[in-house]
Amino acid sequence: MKYARLTKEQFEELHNEFINFLATQSITATEWETLKNTRPQVVEEELDVFSDLVWEGVLGKVNYLENISRQQMHLFHLADKEMKLISVKILNPDIDLNTSIGFNWFKKNWQSDFVEYLQASKSFTEDKNLDKFKLIQEGAVITKGELYRWFDDIIG
Repeated sequence: MKYARLTKEQFEELHNEFINFLATQSITATEWETLKNTRPQVVEEELDVFSDLVWEGVLGKVNYLENISRQQMHLFHLADKEMKLISVKILNPDIDLNTSIGFNWFKKNWQSDFVEYLQASKSFTEDKNLDKFKLIQEGAVITKGELYRWFDDIIG
């Protein structure tokens, strides 16, 4: 397995897609039930293959990721050949960006001496989607990139 198995909830959301996937494997509903009872290893393999296919499809479309922690924001633009980072660090220990109060403080004070910025870029490895997946595993979430673009306009 290249990525991570989908959760039970994700499988439930993708129920129809999973049925179509099984059909492409020439596995009927009856055969699937039999496999679950007699060949659990085959079932595990099919779940893993489907999960990887879903992840490949999702990761191929991801252009922006954000990882916002208590006092830092890591905003990524995933371009064709490299990932670009805008990093924001809050130097005021009383501020928590994960709260509305903390984020509102940041919006008012983003130009203050209590905020540091860093820009960087890094080439993707040979497996661009795996690079994206690792960022997600580290806590990044997929976004439309509004925050990244706003910062890029201001500090770029």
